[in-house]
Formats: sequence, C-alpha cells, structure tokens
Amino acid sequence: MRVLLTAALLCLAAPPPVTAQTPVQTASVASARVMPEATRIAAARLGDHGDKTRFVLELTRDAPFTILAEATGVAVEMEAALDAALPPAKGLVRAVSVRPGVRAGHLRLVLTTTGPVRVLLAEVIPPRDGMPPRFVMDLAAGQSGPGTGGFSVLTPASASTLKPPVPKEKPKPPLPMIVIDPGHGGQDPGAIAVGGAFEKDITLAMAKELRRQLLATGRYRVALTRDRDVFIPLRDRPALARTKGADLFISLHADSITSRQVRGLSIYTLSEKASDREAEMLAQRENQSDAIVGMDLSVQSADIASILIGMSQRDTLNQSRRFASLLLKSLDPSIAVLPGPLRSAGFAVLTAPDVPAVLVEMGYLSHSQDAKLLGSDAHRKRMAGSLLRAVDGYFGR
Repeated sequence: MRVLLTAALLCLAAPPPVTAQTPVQTASVASARVMPEATRIAAARLGDHGDKTRFVLELTRDAPFTILAEATGVAVEMEAALDAALPPAKGLVRAVSVRPGVRAGHLRLVLTTTGPVRVLLAEVIPPRDGMPPRFVMDLAAGQSGPGTGGFSVLTPASASTLKPPVPKEKPKPPLPMIVIDPGHGGQDPGAIAVGGAFEKDITLAMAKELRRQLLATGRYRVALTRDRDVFIPLRDRPALARTKGADLFISLHADSITSRQVRGLSIYTLSEKASDREAEMLAQRENQSDAIVGMDLSVQSADIASILIGMSQRDTLNQSRRFASLLLKSLDPSIAVLPGPLRSAGFAVLTAPDVPAVLVEMGYLSHSQDAKLLGSDAHRKRMAGSLLRAVDGYFGR
C-alpha cells in the first residue's frame, strides 16, 4: 500500500548510464549487411556508478564500433550520425567531444578522462522492453599500459575475453518485523486474576514466549514495546511499532468481567468508526510529515492528506482483519474462544495508519480456569504456537 500511495505522488526518474576510447579492436555487433539508412545516435549520456562510469548511446539500429586509445582518454568510432547533444562531464569523464572518423560516414566520440582508465564492457544491447538498441561502455580507473598514451584500454589480446560483468546477487529483503505489545505495565496492573495475578505480568510472560518462538524460526525480527515492568502510554505503543518499521503489531491482553461464567479468547481489530475518526485527527495535525511512513504529507493540502491517510488506513484495516481470521483458524483446539470471537473496537493501540494490528484478549482472568491456564507455561507455549502459525500464514512462510 505504501508503494501505491508513493507512486500516486512521486514521478520516478530513470538513472543515467556510462563511457570508453582509441583503436584496439573492432567489435562488430551487427552482422555485415547493407542497411537501408544510416544508424543515428538519438541520445547520449554519462552515468557515475561509483566504481565505474558508464557511457550510453541510444541508436536507431545496431552499428559496428571500434574502441580507440586517445592521448587523453578513450574514443568510440562508429558508423553513425549524431542527432543528440553531448553529455556534460561526469565520473571519470571530464569532457565528450566529436570529430569525423577515419572512414567516410564514421564519427569518433572522444571521452577525455580524469586519469588512466580501463574498459570493462563495450557492447550494443539489442532492442528490448520498449528501449531502442543501446551502445554501452563501462570505464573504471586503472593503471596505464605501454604504448597507449598513458591510458590502459582494451588490447587485441584481452578483447576476446571481454564479457559482461557477472550480475551481483540482489540483496535479500529484510526479515518481517513483528512488534509484540504486552498490555499494561508499571503502575497500571491491568485486570487482576481470581488468584491475585496481574494482567501486566501475564501479558509480559506471553510476549516473551511468543518472541522466543518467532526468533527460533529465523524467519522474523521481533521487538517488544516493553520487556520489563514499566508503564508505556497507549499512544506511544503504536508509535514505537512504527519507529521499529513494524510489518505486524500484536497487542496481548487478558480481560475481566463481573460475570465469572464468561471465558474464552477474542481478537480485536480497529473498528471502521474508530478508523475514520483517527484518520480525521491525523489529517488535522499541524505536523503531518510522518503520518504515513515514507510519505511527507506536510506538502499536501488538508483534503489530499485526509484522503491519503484514509486510503492507507483502509488497506491496513483489511490486512489486520486478514491476520485476525488466520489467527482464529490457527488456534490450538484446546484454546477456548468466545462466541463471535472476531470483533472490532476503537483501541488506541490499533490506530497506526500503516501497521496491520490486532489486539488479542487471551481469556478472562475473572474465570478461574482461564486464569489458571494463562498462568501456566504449557498453555503459554500452545498460545504462542498458535500465534506463530498465524504469522507464518500471514507472511506466506
């Protein structure tokens, strides 16, 4: 959803490409055939990629080319006509100039470089993905070679070994971040069980067991809003989740009621009504620069900001409901649930507009059996295992 919203506001610019020079070898990329009309260079650009500088020519058709060593750099000779402006200096290239080639109908593009360079790659890429044929040459800083005017370029011996660089393995995306929120804490004990146990201690013990099981899989990163007996304001909890870059927020609680006959688990997501109210509040805040992660709403009008926040929250709410349904299906059969266990309410901890979130009422501390189970290690392991299965299902693991 963040990508879709960002795409609605931003215009992505394609990064520029790169360069090379004097006669060493002729690389004929097109077959030797009579072409009905001369190749034309429609665009020329340089790109600085840190470890290399790239020179790119957009062509109307394939064309043979020759890489040449110049006294001050590298040149490309090609049977083509230039219809484009020459690019400004960039990376290892101080200037690009053009002059007639050795043969009629040829031109020579001379790249004056900042020092000795090596040609890493020189080829014509055939048309693909709607792009025209492109001549691409990559230059890297290198030691000078004998007889090349102080510059190291391709030689006949090395030209046959010239190959495109092996593509680097794409970095793996980070593991999903799960933020677990043990309810209450510090001076806020939460509900008190029939046996005297505090909700704040029960939720913290469950959060630590769930963290242990999630981390043991090696598939997730995990953070707790609190890992000890401290008080954290309700609004700070989803804020902490957003700061951590949470992909899922799970708040753990245990309920209490005057009727001691009621027992069982329930799962809450943010209600539609509460969601609309939160969206309106967010849109009215003076500083909206971080209302949705990765998007600066301070530059948008109030109406647009409200719409974008609403869109983000609707998608987040749908994802929250999906996880809640998965959790209900993943529960251990021994875990009792309330009738109609999927519910919604305006819990403040569920109001982050861009983090899917659920609040799990694990049972009733006012019911003797629920209170006993929530205090037992075996039940904690079963409950955490159920949550783990739901998380795996949610992320497709």
